[in-house]
Amino acid sequence: MSRPVIPFERGNPLEVPTAYRDLRAKEGIARVRTRMGDEVWLVSGYEDARALFNDSRLGRSHPEPDKAARVSASALLGGPQGEAATEKAEHDRMRKLFTPSFSARRMKALGDDVGALVDELLERLAGLSPPADLHAELSFPLPVLVICRLLGVPYEDREYFSGVSARMGDLLDEEKGLAAREEMGAYMAGLIERKRHEPGEDVLSDLVDELDDDGTISQLAGGLLFAGHETTVNRIDYGVLLLLANPEQLDLLKADPGLAKNAVEEILRTAAPSLHGLPRYAHEDIEYGDITIRRGDAVVITTPAANRDERIYPDPDVFDIRRPQTNPHLGFGYGPRFCVGASLARVELEAVFSRLFRRLPDLRLAVPTEELPRSEGRITEGFAQLPVTW
Repeated sequence: MSRPVIPFERGNPLEVPTAYRDLRAKEGIARVRTRMGDEVWLVSGYEDARALFNDSRLGRSHPEPDKAARVSASALLGGPQGEAATEKAEHDRMRKLFTPSFSARRMKALGDDVGALVDELLERLAGLSPPADLHAELSFPLPVLVICRLLGVPYEDREYFSGVSARMGDLLDEEKGLAAREEMGAYMAGLIERKRHEPGEDVLSDLVDELDDDGTISQLAGGLLFAGHETTVNRIDYGVLLLLANPEQLDLLKADPGLAKNAVEEILRTAAPSLHGLPRYAHEDIEYGDITIRRGDAVVITTPAANRDERIYPDPDVFDIRRPQTNPHLGFGYGPRFCVGASLARVELEAVFSRLFRRLPDLRLAVPTEELPRSEGRITEGFAQLPVTW
């Protein structure tokens, strides 16, 4: 039987293909095929996504990994991760280790520092002769500066670990991604070991006594470094594009910078740099509605599609910074695996969008959206450059 192939193609990077909505309306949770040729269950509805994110019978690991369906060749999100027997215990241990470092209280305290960094970067940008690359001048350096400061990673290493991150996020070559993951883990292990002799007020110093022989901790710390800058970089770029594409919304934000908090939530709901989806695997049979998800089946939760579920959000494709926050978006996931860095991302994004258009009110794209260079073949996708003028 011929099945639709995910992720669906799109023309405009700011859109989510209507094919997700059509399939959701027709089948709810649907059987589809990945570009690796494997069959999976596609979850594109908001309530279904929340329920299955929260279902303990689904995991990142697979009961028989050699038989697992794959979404892509990505070493990070292409297929199963970890061991089925120990996944829950490992996950609980890691959450306990890392969650205090990213507490909302700690992030709020970081707010003033982040605001000062944004002001500094914007002053530098304003001093350049336009056009300039907003990606290189703001979207990239801000999250890197912040995550380096928080983790205790030397900022001067940014070119190195950014290169490793790019290889880690390779969508097409699993061996390349796995090798980069090992390299990032070794780099982080070296930094943690150095903190044993030169401790600081940072996350890596907190991990000195937790460093293990199998490299789990250092690999997870490497994952934090990767996720802590790659995803936020994209949200800044996409937020700028969404506001510029919706001038009436931008005018509202300019008139009332207090709307930045709401604007950030709408950016997080609407922005879809990647349509890859998050794979989960059934550890036992799951009866869900009128379908049976068999043990070993792959379930791919596509949050950008769920964030545009018309049953939850009226006019879901409309970018509206005054949209009521009654149904929280799934941009950070949901349930036990809700993103540990959500508060940090919000602090950074609010600092950017409460300041950017006040400092540069005439900011606009220097090239048409369709000509923006994409980061091809990477799990996080996004843009390689964002040329702007003012």
